[in-house]
Amino acid sequence: MGREFELKFSADAESFAALGAKWEDLTVISMETTYFDTPAGDLSRRHITLRRRMENGVSVCTVKTPDGGCGRGEWELECENIKAAVPMLCKLGAPESLLALTREGLVISCGARFTRRAKLLTLDGCTVEIALDEGVLLGGGRELPLREVEVELKAGDQAVAVAFAQALAAMYHLQPEEKSKFARAQKLAKGE
Repeated sequence: MGREFELKFSADAESFAALGAKWEDLTVISMETTYFDTPAGDLSRRHITLRRRMENGVSVCTVKTPDGGCGRGEWELECENIKAAVPMLCKLGAPESLLALTREGLVISCGARFTRRAKLLTLDGCTVEIALDEGVLLGGGRELPLREVEVELKAGDQAVAVAFAQALAAMYHLQPEEKSKFARAQKLAKGE
């Protein structure tokens, strides 16, 4: 843990279905995500994402911090309660400033509900996880359809992962997705 590097793409229904048919033995994970912020919005102003995600019934708490480009700082652990998870995430290496930022409490900001179909792929020079996410983003009592493809570097050469993701995008007509699920759900919550 500590750093995440992934590329995200939006996909139309046809491309998404074709990608789903490309690989066998995709692992299916039902995901329900709740994003948190302080009442004053201190985390989002600093581009920090704090979430609790149910992954096939297992509660996983995660903090992500800016790290430039397609990379981010990322720490996660299994924990039922987001407030209890914050000090444990800091012990894992998340910024200690998170303790002070969340001292006044946390509120639900927005969320997402989707099914992930994922598979680890060993390429010549790296290992990536391909994830096909389909569901909805949630915010402000509204829903927005979600159909997203992620290529996440798990080990090895970042340049190889980027080349693979770009080739996949060209072959399946995928569009780069610059904003995270959290950023898009947060805009929805604000009515933007």
